[in-house]
Amino acid sequence: MTVKEKYEKWLKADLNDDLRKQLLSYNEEEINDAFYRDLEFGTAGIRGVLGPGSNRLNVYIIRKVSNAFARFLINNDPANREKGVCISHDNRLYSREFTLEAAKMLASFGIKVYIFDDLRATPELSFAVRKMHAAGGIMITASHNPKEYNGYKVYDEEGCQLTPEKIQPYIDLINEMGSELDTEFGDFTPKGEIVTLGKEVDDDFIAHVKSILLNPDLDKKDFKIVFTPQHGASLEVAERLFKELGYTVTYVKEQCNHDPLFGGTKSPNPEIPCAYDLAIEYAKRIDADVIMCTDPDADRCGIVIKNKDGEYVLYTGNQTGALLINYVMQERKRHGLLHENGVVFDSVVTSSFGADIARSYGLSTESVLTGFKWIGDKMKHYEITKEKVFEFGYEESYGYVLAPFVRDKDSLQACMMMAEMVNYYRLQGKTLDVVYEELQQKFGYHKDKLFSIYFEGQNGQAKMDSIMLGLRTSPLKEVLGMKVAYTEDYKSSKVVDGNGNLIKTIDLPSTDLVKIYFQDGSNIAIRPSGTEPKCKFYYGVIGKSQAEVDAKPDAMHNDILKQLGL
Repeated sequence: MTVKEKYEKWLKADLNDDLRKQLLSYNEEEINDAFYRDLEFGTAGIRGVLGPGSNRLNVYIIRKVSNAFARFLINNDPANREKGVCISHDNRLYSREFTLEAAKMLASFGIKVYIFDDLRATPELSFAVRKMHAAGGIMITASHNPKEYNGYKVYDEEGCQLTPEKIQPYIDLINEMGSELDTEFGDFTPKGEIVTLGKEVDDDFIAHVKSILLNPDLDKKDFKIVFTPQHGASLEVAERLFKELGYTVTYVKEQCNHDPLFGGTKSPNPEIPCAYDLAIEYAKRIDADVIMCTDPDADRCGIVIKNKDGEYVLYTGNQTGALLINYVMQERKRHGLLHENGVVFDSVVTSSFGADIARSYGLSTESVLTGFKWIGDKMKHYEITKEKVFEFGYEESYGYVLAPFVRDKDSLQACMMMAEMVNYYRLQGKTLDVVYEELQQKFGYHKDKLFSIYFEGQNGQAKMDSIMLGLRTSPLKEVLGMKVAYTEDYKSSKVVDGNGNLIKTIDLPSTDLVKIYFQDGSNIAIRPSGTEPKCKFYYGVIGKSQAEVDAKPDAMHNDILKQLGL
């Protein structure tokens, strides 16, 4: 169907007043953007701007993808009807309505559905799938995106997002369907039961989080935390955990209501510095030791530390990951809990710093593709083979998991371990910047930086495709005078030297990512985002001093943008 045909079909549909009003308000450009394509699944499910249209997220899209998920589960095993599906949601606009609509669709196919009485964090959804021995899960969230967005993520029976080979039959079912407006409910008899999950799931999840701690009885007198859930789903569980563990916590009250418009924050994304502006004001007033921030669905966690000079500094996911790996492995070793065949997972765009630290504890390390589903998939693999034991998994994008009772990023695990870590070093008279400096003196000075360039609208994807094609057909030869040593192309699964000669192949699934290594040890990875209309540039440099590495990522980025004509 053409854009015009799709638009006219929507105009004739029996829409609610809000959707019809929005549809009628569209100008020509907005009509084109809302209908030029169907919203697609990416690396983390389906995510889009709310509103009417095939390229918008609305109740009709929710019905369509839920209908396909129901048939996908039943096709895999009719017994999945009784195993059921767990559904949760964050605080975003229409999240509860979408949850109930998805539940209604699944139930119409005879599938049992478990829903929470209110919003819950993504990691607790993953936990609930495992606890209830469900066939799968659904999380209604757009993670850290702006308020205009919402999304829909699906999980397998392990509480892990589906890897491409698992999810492809589901995507095929979606693509075989017609217009989202024509989606019908199932006619299975009897309908699936819709069960409200009780307090026991919260209690069990909290008990599991507490079980990972290594020094929970440290003296907490005069240790002060500022915490913000960014209006999201971590608040109630985090409050219980902090209270039961005996921490003194000041909450950023303006960001503790579940406002779907995020009215109390400049951004709900822990990766963006302005997300911490109000929390830093709180911290200065009470002289807090640390600030912790979770995103709306509470899978990501960011940290601002008070450094040795009393200044509040936001740490990146790479920096925090390195610190957590060192502390956790150090204390697990001291307590006799470190496995000889332990493994730490990161992603191919994560800093090498954390892996260097992990190997110093005798652990093996493995890099997987971006998306925490790959780490969850590896957890399952080694549970079956017994070759290695999971110790830690993380990505540079503020996602961490310390114990495998959850198969997705878990901000609650991360927050509780961060609190313990900061307090542990405080009692030794050290701030985290001092600890980080000690690690850099031992393993080399690392500077890792991410830049994102947005390409909105219909032409955005074509522009990103052009950038990636150019990197492959006209490879970079040097940047800032540094010669290319070799390039990893994760789409062709080939590693080639600076002259284009094949060195080896990559034993990972194909994905649109190019990583370039330079002769001085620096590297850059470039990939289109799987969930947002942007291209990401990840820089990693290593040197013998902070001064040597500080300005280098920016200089590399400027040179590459010139070479790419951006």
